[in-house]
Formats: sequence, C-alpha cells, structure tokens
Amino acid sequence: MDRTDMTFSLPTWRVTRWLVEPGADVPDNIRHALIASLFGTLPIFFGGVANTILVATAVVIRQPQPLFIAWLCFEVALCISRFVVLVVAQRAAAAGRKTPTDISIVLAVCWGFSVGLGTFLGLTCGDGVIATLTCLSAAAMVGGICFRNFGAPRMAAAMIVLSLGPLCLGTLFTGEPLLLVVFLQIPFYLYSMSAAAFRLNRMVVTTMKAEQDNAHRARHDALTGLSNRAGLTSALSDRLAGRADAPSHLALFYLDLDGFKTVNDTYGHAAGDRVLQLVADRFDGLVRIGDVTARLGGDEFVVLADMIDPDTALRFGARLIEAIAGSYDLGDGAEALVGVSVGIACAPDHGSDVATLLAAADAALYDAKSLGKCRCALATANAGAANLLRNAPPRDRDRLAGPALAVRSAA
Repeated sequence: MDRTDMTFSLPTWRVTRWLVEPGADVPDNIRHALIASLFGTLPIFFGGVANTILVATAVVIRQPQPLFIAWLCFEVALCISRFVVLVVAQRAAAAGRKTPTDISIVLAVCWGFSVGLGTFLGLTCGDGVIATLTCLSAAAMVGGICFRNFGAPRMAAAMIVLSLGPLCLGTLFTGEPLLLVVFLQIPFYLYSMSAAAFRLNRMVVTTMKAEQDNAHRARHDALTGLSNRAGLTSALSDRLAGRADAPSHLALFYLDLDGFKTVNDTYGHAAGDRVLQLVADRFDGLVRIGDVTARLGGDEFVVLADMIDPDTALRFGARLIEAIAGSYDLGDGAEALVGVSVGIACAPDHGSDVATLLAAADAALYDAKSLGKCRCALATANAGAANLLRNAPPRDRDRLAGPALAVRSAA
C-alpha cells in the first residue's frame, strides 16, 4: 500500500513518545514521516516474523517442553497482533483517521523481548543445537531492527537490548566459563548497534531537512518569502483539480505596482527591493488562511483565494488597492509612493486550467492599466483563451482560436 499520501498519528503515551522522540529541532512533518517509516519496510517485517516463528517451531519440535511451547504461543500471538495492528493502521491512515501508533510501538518492543526470551531459554536448556539456533536468529534480527526502526532510534536501541541482553545474561547460567567472553562482548555489540541506529536517524533527519529546505526554496521567492511562480502554479493546479463540485469561485488576482520603476530610478534597486518586501507584508492583513500569495517576478504579485462570486472578488480587489497603494518608508526620511492595478480571473468562468486562468487575469490587468492607475478589472468568459491566442506563435493560433476578449471593469 502506498504511504506517500498517508499520515500516521504521533504517539500520545508518555513512554511511547519518549521511545520515538527524534530530537527537539525536528519539524512535525518530518516527525510524521519518521513514524510512517515504522509502518513500512514490510519485507523486513515479514522476514523477521517468519524467522522467529520458524525458529520457535523448530525448537518445540526438538524439545516439546512447556516453556518452549509457551514461547512459541507467545510469539505467534504477538506476530498476529502486530500484523493486525499494522493493517488497521494502514487503513486508518489511508482514510485520514487516527492510527494505533502507541499499540504498534509497544508490540514492537514486546517482540524484541520475545526474541531475547528465546535466546535465554535456548542457552539455559542445555541443548547446544537449540542454543545455536536461537542465538544466531537473535543476532540476525538485530540488523533488521536497526534498519527498520531508524525513525525511532531509542525504540531500536531498546529492542536491540531486549533481543540480545538476555543472551548476555544467559551465559552466566550455562556453567561454561568460556562463554563469559560473550558476556563481555555483547555489551559492546549492543552499544555499537544502538549507536548505528542513532547515527542512521541523524543522517535521515538531516537529509529530510535539506530536501524540505530545497523544496521550500524552489517554490518561494527569496526576497519576499511569498510563493514564486512554481509555487503558485502548483497550488493553482491542486485547487483546480479539486473543484469539481465547489460552490464558490476560485479567484486569481493579478497585481502590478504603479510607479515602481520611478522608485528604482530615483532611489536605487535596494529601495525597490525594500518596497517589494513591504508590499508583501501588507498582504498579511488581507489574505485568509488557505489563500496563496505569490510574487511572479519584478513588481508583479498574485493572490489566489476562494470567493463567493465575481462581485465579491471585485470588492476584494478594491480592498487590495486600498491597502497596497500608498507611501512606503524607505528610511532616512525617504518615502516612496506607489499604486497598484489589479486584474481578476475566476474559475471556472474564465478558465479551468492554469495557463488559461493566468492569461485571463493578465488580460484583465492589461485592461485595468489602460483605465488608469489604481484600477481593478474583471475578465469575463474567453478572456484567457483570447490572451493566449494573442501571444501564441503563429503555428499554434488555429488550435487556440476562440471568441473575442470580453472584459468587465470596476474602478
């Protein structure tokens, strides 16, 4: 089952939270990804389950003693429980419901204890074959524990200690002095494998943070912190794809500053950059949670928002003009005066794809500019197609040909 779109719940019990804690500076989305990794790598999970049940079964066949039979029953019950919880968690995550993460963590730790219990019983039963079988099985499991549970290094370390710690303790009850070497060796092995789990976790978290930072930089404008063209295109595509039965309109506001070139020519590009940053700050008091604000380059901005109808979009466009047009403090007593023109396109009225909707808003912005400074214009049906046709190469014009541009404007 694909886990890329699933979110597994973070643990809520104190002990389980401690076991999976990756560090104080790890963002929540990475924490969720690390928790999701505990429900993945299914081949390792099934390989470990098959190995321990097979070994326990072989031991019972060789020596059907009550302790070994009890261990086999415990192992089977534990593995079945882990599988059921895994399936329930996968389905809950796929449906967006809370997942039984705490139970899964506890069962994983119990499984580590069961592996260790087998090594202790095997070493102390007096049968060399059983001792060899259980100890080799436990040693083989440690690598899988370290790799599969890298998202929770404390849990991995606890499972490793529970798996091999009883082996170390069991050497004291064998009556074989030479096995005391194992008693001395195992602690070093426990430390090295636990340290490997923590090291692997740090590497993964560092890589995930770097990927997250790179993804953020790729979709955001470095100067203003707003989304860039790539971020806007991605957000707009997602919004358009999910609007099959949406009752409201998706409004795209295309803004272009009036008088910005004068600021650059008079005060320099550093002052121009300062104005762009201050404009971006003014959006904060206007947009709502869920709206997208972007800078496309130069002095062009876009706001993507849900609106009840085109008239509401026009009123919001007027609010944008009122808030953004005005003076900007450049420091040292200098002020810059800029205005803003706004072109508006709404989905699905003016387009149902990214290119057409952006073209419609651009056409409306062009019309607003032609009316004078600080004006707002709303494009009507086919505005985007007409603008695409006007700017298309000659070889594509027959394909894009459509009705003429119609524009409705508002002061």
